[in-house]
Amino acid sequence: MPNRRRCSRTGFHQIHWPSSYRILFKPNLQDAGVHALSNVCHVDIQRTSKRRPGEVLPPHEPSVVRRAVNHFLQKNDSDLTVIDVRCVPLDFHARFSAQERTYFYRLLSGPEPVSAFEKDRAWHVPEELNLSAMREACKVLVGRHDFSSFRAAGCQATSPIRTLDELSVCEVIPSLYFPNTMDRERHNQDLNGCHSNSETVIPPPSSSASIDKGTTSTEDIGFGKRRQHRCLVVTARARSFLYHQVRLLVGVLKVVGTGNLTIPDVERILNAKTITAASPMAPACGLYLGEVKYDLPN
Repeated sequence: MPNRRRCSRTGFHQIHWPSSYRILFKPNLQDAGVHALSNVCHVDIQRTSKRRPGEVLPPHEPSVVRRAVNHFLQKNDSDLTVIDVRCVPLDFHARFSAQERTYFYRLLSGPEPVSAFEKDRAWHVPEELNLSAMREACKVLVGRHDFSSFRAAGCQATSPIRTLDELSVCEVIPSLYFPNTMDRERHNQDLNGCHSNSETVIPPPSSSASIDKGTTSTEDIGFGKRRQHRCLVVTARARSFLYHQVRLLVGVLKVVGTGNLTIPDVERILNAKTITAASPMAPACGLYLGEVKYDLPN
């Protein structure tokens, strides 16, 4: 994340408009290896006149700023893209003005090695995970609690009390979905039935069909074909989180899923109010900052 922060500053530095700005902020200081589907930063810019030094001009249009920053981010081979820019009140702060944050955590369950496309994009768990047990554990952890057992050393928060508005686990179709033989045959039947020349999108299989028909490690699926992992996504939503709280929560849920912890064990860990009671922390590679919400004027 420090490299990404440097790329963001570089994008602003290289825009050759006569302006001055202070420093770039982010809503959360993500650890190395953590991903962001959507993150927010703010920057203070003052536009001045080239012809009359010291004269302050109206700010650039947000669309101009977005295109300019993206131009220099791409020029520097950055993996960042600015998707939206807007003017905000002077007291806005990208981190401290946040009303709600949503994190996702991806787990891939199955004995097969992880595809190169999934490397550093999820936590590979070779064991089978019990989804029902993990969901029961979520019920224990959701709500307002003292989360000292899920607070890593170095946390700067003044209080361990947090309200976890949502903690859930669902099974989803693994990413990089490509249509199999049945999907293509169904697509061709639909085209032949309606005799339409319009483009038809092949929908991914329903969750129940795709999840319940997973191939076992002993089933022959054909030469050169990769067995898909089960993909579980943990969603955690709250106004704010403690340092490493989500990864520590996922660490406990994973151990519940493998059967090494029970629901009473989860209650014991929560009530212990010490980090030593928790399971090992989940790795950073599976964590995604999904969304940050603000109460902004229209």
